Amino acid sequence: MSKFIMNRDINIFEFPLNLGLTKKEHEIEPGVRKLPDWLRKFDFHKQIDPKNIFTLEAPPYTMDFDEETRVRNADGIAGYARKQAEFILRNYNKNIFNIILGGDCSILIGNAVALKKLGKFGLFYLDGHTDFIPPQLSESGGIAGMDLAIVSGIGPEALTNIDGLNPYFSEENIFCCGNAETDDEEYVHQIINSSIHYYDLEGLRKNGFRKTAENFLDMISERELDGFFIHFDVDALKDEIMPAVDSRMADGLSYKDLKEILTPLIHHPECMGIEITILDPDYDKNGTYTRPFVENLIQIIRNKED
Repeated sequence: MSKFIMNRDINIFEFPLNLGLTKKEHEIEPGVRKLPDWLRKFDFHKQIDPKNIFTLEAPPYTMDFDEETRVRNADGIAGYARKQAEFILRNYNKNIFNIILGGDCSILIGNAVALKKLGKFGLFYLDGHTDFIPPQLSESGGIAGMDLAIVSGIGPEALTNIDGLNPYFSEENIFCCGNAETDDEEYVHQIINSSIHYYDLEGLRKNGFRKTAENFLDMISERELDGFFIHFDVDALKDEIMPAVDSRMADGLSYKDLKEILTPLIHHPECMGIEITILDPDYDKNGTYTRPFVENLIQIIRNKED
């Protein structure tokens, strides 16, 4: 069996940005900044055996709130996104699969800018939330809670229109899957009334995990896109197996579900890569949840049997 995805080499990009989150009262800063180093402690990098590891240092944490745009740290995130996109493009090879480690979900913006410069891409958005709201519906102003909206062209122009590329992804080329926050009608209304292909957690179960991935791949083929990218926020997992996140939801995917949905995507030749976000080492001091997470992710990426 091949060591690499579809016989491709792997690059790891590390983007330890935490500006998209609003820190909790007991926190000095959100601990997602530590994720790449934390995964390294559990031999994630060693087991992936990447061709290269690229790291872009993130700016210090701040809580700057802009009254006009109603978001936090817009300038810092936009500045990092520009550097991030340049960094990816400078090190991009279409024959190499990319694992991109956050950081919080705002790293999607820089990744999206890079992809828009490469062509027309689809987005498979696997997350316990939709993150598809305008700033006026956000209680915190945290960009990690509205990143899907931003990469679809909704939100402050400083973030949605970097280098005049708005939108980075067309709504009809996006699948948003796994939302467990379904009791807020105004929140859900935003995505239901978009052109995004939307499967909340219950809808995902009804449609089938593998079938949903296959439906997405059919869409990529039919629309003749240049490829696609996967966003994976670990809060899409059940709380009992992954509580080390900033916004916990009780229900979510099991590791069996995760394997079913990710395997056909990751092993598809048109997959540019996957970003992994939100796992906070500060909420998993002993690695109780990180250890099985790494084991299962390696199984999926390497296409190993259980």
